[in-house]
Amino acid sequence: MLLVGFDKIDLHDTKHFNRMVHFFLYNYKFERVWKNPDTDLEKLKHYRAVLSPDFSMYVEMAPVLQLTNTFRHRWCGAYFASKGIRVIPTVSWGNENTFEFCFDGIEKGSTVAVSTYMVSEHDNRQDQKEFFLKGYNEMLRRIEPEKIICYNEPFPEMQGDIVFVDYDRSSWKYMDKNLYTPSKYAKYICGEEPLPLGSNLIIKSGSVVNENYQNYNSLIQTGTGSAYGGKWRPKEPEDERFFGELGEIKTTYKNGYRIDTKIGEDGRAVYERHYTDHGFPKYHTDPHDHLIYWDKNRGNPQMGPEINYPKEDYPDGAPIFKNYKGVVTLGTVVLSNSIEDNRFKTISDFKWCIHDGGEVQFVYHAKTYGIIHHNGKIIISEIYNEETEKTYNTVDELLEYKVDGNRLRDIITQAEIIDRTL
Repeated sequence: MLLVGFDKIDLHDTKHFNRMVHFFLYNYKFERVWKNPDTDLEKLKHYRAVLSPDFSMYVEMAPVLQLTNTFRHRWCGAYFASKGIRVIPTVSWGNENTFEFCFDGIEKGSTVAVSTYMVSEHDNRQDQKEFFLKGYNEMLRRIEPEKIICYNEPFPEMQGDIVFVDYDRSSWKYMDKNLYTPSKYAKYICGEEPLPLGSNLIIKSGSVVNENYQNYNSLIQTGTGSAYGGKWRPKEPEDERFFGELGEIKTTYKNGYRIDTKIGEDGRAVYERHYTDHGFPKYHTDPHDHLIYWDKNRGNPQMGPEINYPKEDYPDGAPIFKNYKGVVTLGTVVLSNSIEDNRFKTISDFKWCIHDGGEVQFVYHAKTYGIIHHNGKIIISEIYNEETEKTYNTVDELLEYKVDGNRLRDIITQAEIIDRTL
C-alpha cells in the first residue's frame, strides 16, 4: 500500500482511502493540525491510518524548539488516537543532545515511521547517512519497534523489520493513476526471493505499507538532518569548472556559447563571463559577467546578479577577462553536460538551481524557453519573444507559469533542458 500526503486528503477521494496519511511535507501545509486539530478529523478518519505529524527537527534549531516540536508530534498523535484514528508515531531527531527527549512518549514494541528522503543523496546533495544512523540505532535501542515504516529508500545499514514505502509512487504525480509498479524490494517482502548476500535488511512479515531555505520559497521538506540538506558536491561535468588552481581560467563550450570561469585563492571560482545574452537582450549583454559566491551551509556555488556591458558605456566592448590578481596559469577546457546531465530529476533540483541564481533554457513542444534573473526578479519567456514574458518573485510562483497550456511545475522534469548555468 502507498501513502498519501496530508495536503492531498479529501472526503471525496474514496479510491485512496486505503492509504496511510503522512506529514513529510512543508511545515506550513499542516501547521493547522496543531492550531485547530479538529478541522481535519473527519477526513483523516476515512484513511487506513495516520502517521503522526512530522514537525521539523533540524540540527540548526534551538534545543527548545526541537523539544517543542517533539511535544507537538506526540500531542497531535495522541489527540488523533483519542478520536478513534489509527495512529503510527513518526520518529525524528536532531543531534545526540536531542536523544534525551525525542524518543519519549512512544511505547516499546510500537510500529513507527521514519523518512530517509531529506538525508539521502539526491540532486547535488551528499547524504547525511552517518547522522541519520546514529539516531536510528538509538531509536532501535530505546523503542525496540516491531516494524519500521521507511518513507523513501532505506540505507543498507538499517536494521530491523523494515517496511519500505516508495517515495515517488506516494507522490501527487501518481494520485490519479491506477497502475502500480512494485518497488525493487517487493520480491523480498513477498518472500519470492531471499535477500541478497551481505544485505543488512531484515524483512519478516507484514504488508507493504517531494522544500524551507531561510525565508525563501520553502524549498526543503520537513524532517531530520540539516535544514540545508547534505553538503553540495560536483556531480555533472560542468560542475568541474568551479574548481581549479589559483589564477586559472576554465573554459566551457555549451549550447553554442562559451563560459570563462576564474579560479580564486582557495581553488574555487570567484567570477564568470557568459558570452551570450541567454535569449534576453533586453536584460543581458553579450558578454556579461557574474560574481560567484559560496553558500556557507551547503557549500555550493551561487551566481550573483548579472554585470552588463552596454555599448553606450563600453564602446570598445567588455573589459578583458583577466586572471585572478594577475596570476597566470594554463587554462583548462571543461567538458559540457549531456542532455541527460542537464535534466532536472526532481522539482527540488530545479528549485535549487533557480534559487542559487542559475539560468535555464529548455525545449517543450518544439518551442525554446528561457529563465533568467534581473533586478532580484525571475523572468521567463519563449526566447526572443517578449509577448510571452512573465516576471515572478519566487520559484513557487514561477512554477505556475503556463508552458504551451501546461504548468511549468508539471513539465519541467520532462522537458529537454538544453542549458543550465548551475
